[in-house]
Amino acid sequence: MNIENIQQPFIKKFPGDFSGNTLQRNTPKVLFSTVNPVGFDHPLLIAFNEKLSEEIGLGKFEEKDLDFLVGNKLPENIKTYSTAYAGHQFGNWAGQLGDGRAILAGEITNSLGQKNEIQWKGTGATPYSRHADGRAVLRSSLREYLMSEAMFHLGIPTTRALSLAFTGEDVVRDIMYNGNPQYEKGAVIIRTAESFLRFGHFELMSAQQEYKTLQELTDFTIENYFKEIQSEGNQKYKDFFESVCRRTADLMVEWYRVGFVHGVMNTDNMSVIGLTIDYGPYSMMDEYNLNFTPNTTDLPGRRYAFGRQAQISQWNLWQLANALHPLIKDEKFLEDILNDYGSYFWESHDKMLCKKFGFDELHSGDEDFFTRWQSLMQDLQLDYTLFFNELVKYDDQKDLRLQFENVSYTFLNDEKISRLENFIKDYQSRLEKNIISREKSLEIMHKTNPKFILRNYLLYQCIEEINAGKTEMLRKLTHALENPHHTIYPEFSAKRPSDYDDISGCSMLSCSS
Repeated sequence: MNIENIQQPFIKKFPGDFSGNTLQRNTPKVLFSTVNPVGFDHPLLIAFNEKLSEEIGLGKFEEKDLDFLVGNKLPENIKTYSTAYAGHQFGNWAGQLGDGRAILAGEITNSLGQKNEIQWKGTGATPYSRHADGRAVLRSSLREYLMSEAMFHLGIPTTRALSLAFTGEDVVRDIMYNGNPQYEKGAVIIRTAESFLRFGHFELMSAQQEYKTLQELTDFTIENYFKEIQSEGNQKYKDFFESVCRRTADLMVEWYRVGFVHGVMNTDNMSVIGLTIDYGPYSMMDEYNLNFTPNTTDLPGRRYAFGRQAQISQWNLWQLANALHPLIKDEKFLEDILNDYGSYFWESHDKMLCKKFGFDELHSGDEDFFTRWQSLMQDLQLDYTLFFNELVKYDDQKDLRLQFENVSYTFLNDEKISRLENFIKDYQSRLEKNIISREKSLEIMHKTNPKFILRNYLLYQCIEEINAGKTEMLRKLTHALENPHHTIYPEFSAKRPSDYDDISGCSMLSCSS
């Protein structure tokens, strides 16, 4: 691997703490602290993303490269660091947070001039670990490794996963925060992204009134990640904020398209360049439910429930607006952009639903149709992904109950079947208004609706198997997630078995997940 090509432009550009001290503390007026990974004596590679390694310019893996993948014996060109940021957590200002389990190796540029940051997660404590150990366990690391790659292959902006390895250590975790800590196998993941900058980086500098650094950080972000912005002066920062709003709205629409629920949308978990970042207590939607949250820490308020993700993203953008106000200095502009956010989101959202249903474009009355559909989905407890898979292959010559009984998580009695029949009739009537052919309509549906999603119970099974020394499930899931619009393993394209309804890690998870 070409690790000698990794550089650290961030720590050359911005103020930082170069002491290397991992004592957990506030580090005012800086954007990072240098810190070394702890190192592990007996690492074992679980998975390596060869194609991604080639794409970002690291090249082929050799046995000696395992040391790099877990942060051991690093060459002199790699000056490792963790970044400082702030954030609002569950709606409350939390002050300084930062990379508590993440350490950056730096940035690599491929042959096309594309840059990617490389970051370990789980290689030890940093000044921002907040009384934690900075380690990670297999459970959470595997979930992030697989899900970030699943989202990429679904066409959704996301961080990506390069490698996953056992550390050889056991780590104590209380998975449900209920006073029952247990030893689990330690693991390290390497994740990559064009940038790991978050709303919280800007919030921290603004809250500390470090306006010069705030401006330099914003200029750096625009120059590197918003090349479409060519304006100067105050207008440049306005254009930047508007672009962040658009990218965030577009990301939310994509989450809704596939039924992804992030679970912990704090401002420190929001990417400023519009990526899905920090895969913790997430879940793909099984039965459709606007109030579903996979995060036990989010109960009972359900702040981050599926149906509230767009609203919360707008709230988070208000906090970013406050942070950028010293640069933009135009309250009315910020208010107008944020007030327009909802209109832009809903227009994009409804156009997305049109594609899921195979409609040519948004027609008058479609909003009411979508509302009736949501009610049907929730009342009949229909599986979000499987419903559209059945709709694609619907045959009016077959018994409706037989077609949809494996889509519902409840018994479809005569009353429910009647509701489903009426909805299908409404749907067919709406299809008749299309100006495109049915073949084109089905083509759109196939492209928009995945046949495979990475459900929590499948991840649970995979974690159990790897803990038992088996890798066949990992191989199959990796193959399936790389081909989400094909049914490669029919057993994976089925609703969650009832045996997993109440198992921790399958339906509800904690932030430690």
